[in-house]
Amino acid sequence: MKLELYQIDAFTEEIFHGNPACVVPLKDWLPDETLLKIALENAVAETAFFIDNGHTIHLRWFTPEIEMDLCGHATLATAHCLVSLLNYQKSKIVFHTKSGELTVEVKDGVYYMDFPSRMPEASPLPDTIAKSLNIQPKEVLKSRDYVLVYDSEEDIKNIKIDRSVFDLINLDPGGVVVTAAGTDSDFVSRYFTSQASILEDPVTGSAHCSLIPLWSSRLGKDKLFARQLSERGGQLFCENKNERVIVAGKAKTYSTGYLWIE
Repeated sequence: MKLELYQIDAFTEEIFHGNPACVVPLKDWLPDETLLKIALENAVAETAFFIDNGHTIHLRWFTPEIEMDLCGHATLATAHCLVSLLNYQKSKIVFHTKSGELTVEVKDGVYYMDFPSRMPEASPLPDTIAKSLNIQPKEVLKSRDYVLVYDSEEDIKNIKIDRSVFDLINLDPGGVVVTAAGTDSDFVSRYFTSQASILEDPVTGSAHCSLIPLWSSRLGKDKLFARQLSERGGQLFCENKNERVIVAGKAKTYSTGYLWIE
């Protein structure tokens, strides 16, 4: 079986930056085991699979290890694939996913994703996570992910994870996001996933479902600009809309090709 395969860098205007995702269009769903094997072979943080039957676009996301309930950068990559490479004509894309109906609107090369809001709440920090961190947070919150709040952007840049300790905890399907107010942005973050082939996710759209309502409340503003401070880096344009959040960014196509499976 021959399948199309696209690799797209999300939340960036330059290749080799942002978060790479693979996108694979399907006509029918393959077994989950096969989807996981494709995601593992692709060796990026997320592979998106979608079926467009002409009326509905069904979208699923797989890491090399598990199926995710929500992924921002792979959703953005899929929208970019549809619009820029597959001649999708509508300005609004509606995806049906495990997290419900998600819409993406395209304006001037920016993809505006409408996601559920996940305000994090105060939580104790598991000892395993605390012991894996070289800098302890001033505040611990949790929604899907643990959200660790720090004093400064410099703290976020300097955080190191002791993976031999961190990987002792299973956070499936979430992770740990560290965040602080930014110097040239409203807020910054980094994101780490335990027991994963890729420890640090370059840019994590889904984590902003929690970061946006958190920083909107603390900064007293609904429209925010965020940076993720991974080595590749990424930029996100954010808006708080109470029960929903808008996570927006640009994307660049890195490669197009095919894969073959038996």
